[in-house]
Amino acid sequence: MTTLAVRRRIGLADPASQIIIAVLAGIAAGILVPQAAEVMKLLGDLFIRLVRMFVGLIIFCTVVHGIASVRQAGRVGRVVVRALIYFELVTTLALILAMIVINLTGPGRAMHLDPASLSTAGLETYVRDSHHVNAIDFLLHLVPTSVVGAFAEGDILQVLVVSLFFAFAAQALGEKAAPAMALVDTLSKILFKIIGYVMLTAPLGAFGAIGYTVARFGAATLLPLLNLALVFYGLCGLFVLIVLWPIAAWNRIPLFRLIRYIGAELATVFGTSSSESVLPQLVGKLERLGADEAVVGLVLPTGYAFNHDGTCMYFAAVSVFLAQAVGIEMSLWQQLGLLGIMLLTSKGGAGVAGSAIVVLASTIAATGIIPVGTIAIILGVHRILSSAMVPVNVLGNALATLVLAKAEGALDEVKLRQALLF
Repeated sequence: MTTLAVRRRIGLADPASQIIIAVLAGIAAGILVPQAAEVMKLLGDLFIRLVRMFVGLIIFCTVVHGIASVRQAGRVGRVVVRALIYFELVTTLALILAMIVINLTGPGRAMHLDPASLSTAGLETYVRDSHHVNAIDFLLHLVPTSVVGAFAEGDILQVLVVSLFFAFAAQALGEKAAPAMALVDTLSKILFKIIGYVMLTAPLGAFGAIGYTVARFGAATLLPLLNLALVFYGLCGLFVLIVLWPIAAWNRIPLFRLIRYIGAELATVFGTSSSESVLPQLVGKLERLGADEAVVGLVLPTGYAFNHDGTCMYFAAVSVFLAQAVGIEMSLWQQLGLLGIMLLTSKGGAGVAGSAIVVLASTIAATGIIPVGTIAIILGVHRILSSAMVPVNVLGNALATLVLAKAEGALDEVKLRQALLF
C-alpha cells in the first residue's frame, strides 16, 4: 500500500483533516513554546495576506461574469433584494438569540467590576475609529475615491460597487462586450489556479494563527473570561441547530453534509479568524454544488459584506456581558434599543477588515448606558471568540447562497445531492 493510500485511509489526505491537525498542533505549540509567538504570527499573517492579495480581483471577476451572463437585468435586482431581506431576517434572529442566551446564563454577573478601575490603555484607536462608523460615512464609504483605490485597499464593499457598475455596463453592451468577458473569464481561471497553490499552505497558516493566539494570551490570562467563551461557543452551536438547520431542512439542503463538504474552509477560518481566506474556494465549491454562477457571484460577496450572523451574535452577547460585568442590568426596552442600534452598526463596519472591536465600540457608545472603557475587559478574549464567530459567518453565507439559488430556480438539485453524498 502506498503512502498516499495510507494517508487517505486514515483521513490525512483530506484538507479539512490536515487543517484540524495543524490547529491542534498550533495550540500545543502555543502552550509549549510561547516564546515562538512572533514566528507563529508571521505564518498566520503571511497566509492571510497571500489570499487577500487576490480577493478583490476574484470578487470582481465572479460578480462581473455572473451578472453579464444574465440577460434580464430585472433578475439581478430581484436576487439582490431577496438576499438583503434574507440577510436582515437571519441576522435579527441571531441578535435575538444571543441576547436571550446571554441574559439566561449571565456570564458577566459574577465579575462585579468597577468601571473606574478599568485601564483604557490601548483603547484610543478603537474609540476614535468608532466615531466614523455611522450611516452617513457608511454611504460615502460605499463609493471609492478611485477604482484602483478600491482594489488597493481590499475593501469588499467598494470592490462590489465597482464590479456592479462594470457588470451592468457590460450587460447593456451585449455582444460588443464579449472580448472583455472572455478576458474576465480567463483571468478568473488564472486567479483560482493561483489560489489553489496558496491553499497548499493553509495548514501552516492555521497553525501559526492559532499558535500565536494561545502563546500571546495563554490559558491563565483567559481563565476569568472562560465562562464567556464557553457560553459564546455554545451560542454559536445553538444558532446552527435552531436557526440554520431549520432553514436548510425547509429547503431540503442537508446542512451537516454541507458542513462536512466545506469542512476545510471552516477549519481554515477557525484557525485564521479571517473569512476572506476562504472566499475564492467557497465560490468554486458552491458552483460545484449546482448553484448558478450568477447567483453565487451576486449573493456570496454581498453576504460577505452584509450577512455576519456570528459577528452579530458577538456584538449582542459581548455588549450585554459587559453591562453585567460592571453591574448594569439593562431593562427589556434598553435591550430592544440596543438590538436596533446593532442592526445598523453591524452593517456600518461591513468590508472593514478587523472592524468587530471598532463596531462594538460604536455600538456601546451609541447606547449611552455601557461605558466604552469596558471594552478593555474582552480585548484578551476577542481573538478566541472570533474563532467561533467567523466559521458561523462562512456557513451562514454558504447556506444563504444555496437557499437563494433554489428560490430563483437556479440550483441543480441533482448536482447538490451527488456532491453531498460522500
